[in-house]
Amino acid sequence: MTDEPAGHVDNWGRDAGLFRTVTMLSEIRWSVSTGGDQRLPTRKGALIVVNARRFALAAVYSAFAISRAVDRPVRFVGRPDGGPVGALAQRLGGLLDHPDEVAGALRAGELVVCSASATTRPRDVGTIDHALIGAAIRSNVDVFPAATTSSPFGRRARIEIGDATRQRQRRRGPLAEVELADHVADDLTLLLTEMGEMTTGTPLDWLPLSGLGGN
Repeated sequence: MTDEPAGHVDNWGRDAGLFRTVTMLSEIRWSVSTGGDQRLPTRKGALIVVNARRFALAAVYSAFAISRAVDRPVRFVGRPDGGPVGALAQRLGGLLDHPDEVAGALRAGELVVCSASATTRPRDVGTIDHALIGAAIRSNVDVFPAATTSSPFGRRARIEIGDATRQRQRRRGPLAEVELADHVADDLTLLLTEMGEMTTGTPLDWLPLSGLGGN
């Protein structure tokens, strides 16, 4: 990211200058530590799957923190298709929640963060979209579980990236996607257990003085 000139917009619509500005502003609210980032490839693409609490924006904040840690662009899945919010999310690195767009970014060597479906319990891992896992399989890139934790009243938050989840059996087609998605969920649950108690926040966390917690 340090080599990106101001005003640079890439093939997915990400504005390097705006991204740097927003990530710096986000540090007013959160002090995020990132562990396991050395496990991620330095040039090749990879899919990173995070846990999410209802009303939280885990994929967005995780993409910001991981991007700072590895000093390369990190995309997040789930931007709206159209409207001012969709346009802003695209400029910050957002991708549509569509396997073809995700696969295109992965094949181009991009790091992409997606989240499991939101849950109400902090230790639960929601359903992982096996179609996005299939995009990673077809793109021949690794899938990494990444657990997120944060405090509801303080600034401290953490993201812990685990080892890449491997296919236990060499399969092809939809069954391979479903099985690998299940294994990623298991690995993510184990990471959350090892990290201890956690609480996740809500979109109100965008307000620096909201008093609510981060990722």
